[in-house]
Amino acid sequence: MKALAARRHHRAAPVVLLLLALLVTGGVYAVLAPSSATAETASTADIETGNKLFQANCATCHGPNAEGTSEAPSLVGVGAAAVDFQVSTGRMPMQMNGPQAAAKPPQFDEEQTAALAAYVASLGAGPAIPTDEQVDPALGDPSNGLEVFRTNCAMCHNAIGAGGALSEGKYAPSLEDTSPRNIYQAMLTGPQSMPVFNDANITPEDKRDVIAYLEDQKAGSAGGFALGGIGPVAEGLWAWIIGIGLLIAGSVWIGAKSS
Repeated sequence: MKALAARRHHRAAPVVLLLLALLVTGGVYAVLAPSSATAETASTADIETGNKLFQANCATCHGPNAEGTSEAPSLVGVGAAAVDFQVSTGRMPMQMNGPQAAAKPPQFDEEQTAALAAYVASLGAGPAIPTDEQVDPALGDPSNGLEVFRTNCAMCHNAIGAGGALSEGKYAPSLEDTSPRNIYQAMLTGPQSMPVFNDANITPEDKRDVIAYLEDQKAGSAGGFALGGIGPVAEGLWAWIIGIGLLIAGSVWIGAKSS
């Protein structure tokens, strides 16, 4: 018994137990942790192609290793989703310096955009490009999307995603022509003045619901002419102008008839 007790209390036992605990913890985390944001696989050829495109078109501002410069931020760890959003919407490469990068016709085709995204994703873990299922509006709930959008997005983008002005020359763009994939990626990566809505803030299902709600707005207003959907102040102004105008016209007509 003494020999057994001596072995059990060997001075190396704490170190062995600590190593075993770390091994078990790492194994459990690997099994239970959510998949990495760079889960989508990219071939070596895609990464090499993306690197060449990056050096030719992006390195001047972002640095040869995408580590950032005084002109542009580091791209290490931003993930494929951020690159796909910025490049596929034409915001990058920027046409000119300004308060924010404006959307324009993209400079790269889909294959080149995918290669650039693969290269930047290879530099560090970050949000991946969403799957078709994640952005399918047919699988979303527009009524829940309305609640999520009204709580988190409407103060900048307007209640129906028509866009609006921000401070210092910036603006929240209209979402009418934005693709479901780019809407999801914008929520996930928080481009420019937009905050990041990671999966802890807005779940993937809620993001899809927001897309479903915005897609529903493209069908038009069920209440008639939407007046651009820019809010009750503008709508009230039109009601005031038309209503008062009709009252004045009616008063003039009645006065003319009675004279």
